[in-house]
Amino acid sequence: MQLHLNTPLLNSRALGQLNGSDVWLKMEALQPSGSFKIRGIGLACLRYYERGARRFISSSGGNAGLAVAFAGRALGVPVTVVVPETTSARAKALLLLEEAEVIVHGASWQEANQYALGLKGQSDAFLHPFDDPLLWQGHATMIDEVVASGVRPDAVVLSVGGGGLLSGVIEGLQRNGLSDVPVIAVETAGAASFRAAVEAGRAVELEHLSTIATSLGAKKVCEQAVKLAGLHPVISEVVSDEEAVRACRRFMDDHRVVTEPACGASLACVYEQKAVMKPFHHPLVIVCGGATMSAEQLFSLSGGEIT
Repeated sequence: MQLHLNTPLLNSRALGQLNGSDVWLKMEALQPSGSFKIRGIGLACLRYYERGARRFISSSGGNAGLAVAFAGRALGVPVTVVVPETTSARAKALLLLEEAEVIVHGASWQEANQYALGLKGQSDAFLHPFDDPLLWQGHATMIDEVVASGVRPDAVVLSVGGGGLLSGVIEGLQRNGLSDVPVIAVETAGAASFRAAVEAGRAVELEHLSTIATSLGAKKVCEQAVKLAGLHPVISEVVSDEEAVRACRRFMDDHRVVTEPACGASLACVYEQKAVMKPFHHPLVIVCGGATMSAEQLFSLSGGEIT
């Protein structure tokens, strides 16, 4: 049993012509919860349910929380999601649509997370948004699907927040004999915790975050991401908020799919024709998604113009 979909793998004519290369898109934005998160979180929920968990607890008002809520509803397991006061009305409405109990607590994710951990009872499972081996194992399935389709990319471009997607993709590459295929890990300038870890040689905590790509807002990446970056070729790239939003707008026009700025970070690497892309002729871009972003919000972030 699996709770995620095997998503389409598209060859992008628009991005291919722009870059003079063969650009592939793994369309994780089309997952039922709106993002790639359901792969790993869905697997974790299944495993925890098999071990006796009868309630799922999450502290994310974003993509991870939505994945937990979707998984819980699919399995008939109640879900409690604790979100900070900054969580948007749209995100809370989507969680309620999945029949989750939503508790608003604290001014930050850290405060909401501490409160959520305090709710955990003996028959409950806590779902971390990015730091769990089951999540990495589940996220790796997207690479399994790419390989099964017969496509062999020469690079994988993805966005990095807490490092769960990065860890899963590297696991997938290595278990499919693609340990030589580099990963281009993209962040926005105001949330570059992976770049900081690469420069320090270890996971370090940023003093503050300043980005509209809120799903990339982890002050510190997981240790697994740092470890794997030492075992697998990984290239760190940083883009601006403006580039990420512009990429989302262009992607919506080209492919008729709305994504959030966190996903726009990886798309910007290709749309802005960054120098890091020049050596690669068959890149795979993970279109990670983002259900809490609406077209109206995207227009607002890009100056309110509908072109």
